[in-house]
Amino acid sequence: MSTFIANAATVQPKWIVIDATDLVVGRLAASISSILRGKHKPDYTPHTDTGDFVVVVNVEKVQFTGNKWEQKEYQDYSHYAGGQKITTAKEMLAKKPEEIIRRAVKRMMPRGPLGFKQMTKLRLYAGNQHPHQAQQPQELKLKNKNG
Repeated sequence: MSTFIANAATVQPKWIVIDATDLVVGRLAASISSILRGKHKPDYTPHTDTGDFVVVVNVEKVQFTGNKWEQKEYQDYSHYAGGQKITTAKEMLAKKPEEIIRRAVKRMMPRGPLGFKQMTKLRLYAGNQHPHQAQQPQELKLKNKNG
């Protein structure tokens, strides 16, 4: 008996569509990061990219629990004096709604070349249209557990 180890030749990535309407950001990001890494598959191998492509639509309709719309802050720093910018979650939703989910998923992925490669398989869209119909994506229903 031998242990199966997946490699690039044996992996067949799929495309998955997730509708983010009324889903909580952290729970959604945890599900997305697991799919991107391939942990939902029986042939998961930690050092190989066994994950699937994930298309998330309606990212402008996500939810936070509690008072995070006013209290949660996103910090950017240009490394110049006075170059620190702090944006609340409500402002981020108005300017770049995709960035809320991208940052949440990015922090749940492993750091390094493999994690960076897996993050490129995440596609985020405001609205319910996406240009990936040719890949025949499968829709994944996630439960709405609003707190």
